[in-house]
Amino acid sequence: MKFFIDTADLDEIRDLAATGLLDGVTTNPSLIAKSGRDMLEVIREICDVVPGDVSAEVTAMDYHNMVREGQRLANIADNVVVKVPLTMDGLKACRTLSNEGTKVNVTLCFSAAQALLAAKAGATYISPFVGRLDDIGTPGMQLIEDIVDIYLNYPDLETEVLVASIRSPMHLVDAAKVGAHVATLPPSVLRQLFSHPLTDKGLADFMADWEKTGQSIMDAGGQDAASESTG
Repeated sequence: MKFFIDTADLDEIRDLAATGLLDGVTTNPSLIAKSGRDMLEVIREICDVVPGDVSAEVTAMDYHNMVREGQRLANIADNVVVKVPLTMDGLKACRTLSNEGTKVNVTLCFSAAQALLAAKAGATYISPFVGRLDDIGTPGMQLIEDIVDIYLNYPDLETEVLVASIRSPMHLVDAAKVGAHVATLPPSVLRQLFSHPLTDKGLADFMADWEKTGQSIMDAGGQDAASESTG
């Protein structure tokens, strides 16, 4: 499974990219607005930091302007993925941009039927929103499972399932279990993946026992031994 982060915060992106575990970034108009910066400039900087796919969303609502905005966004960098909404105009724009060789992420998916339409329109990614479905009492993860199952029935469909609106590590685990290709996570949720109370306790116990020995891996004896072994 690929890990993307859902943010336009360059500091967060640089920090998490340094782990080597980050495969891409997704943004949207709300995240760009929070940055308070010029959209094209932010996307360009993100693309410089992250070699993987970076989703940048159009703001137009009609087909012609979606295509124009998508073409401009795609020209920022080779790893830009143009993000369009799952509307009729959005799917028309998806088809046009895909035919031009541009990767497209179709967003705001809330049904398996919508996901099938996006795949037929040539989407590189489909972004179903699990958290927002959970919020209204509908099991969001069932949608992910349905989309994965449908896509598997048709090997010619190359669209990847990009799980969005993830609220917790369990959303990620459940998405991985049903075979989703990508998860886009808020930075705070990605950081939670590193933590477990038993890991913390085990590490504290190891360090306490080590301190009792009075040793240091980098002490003089250790350096001499290393020199002798290579001499």
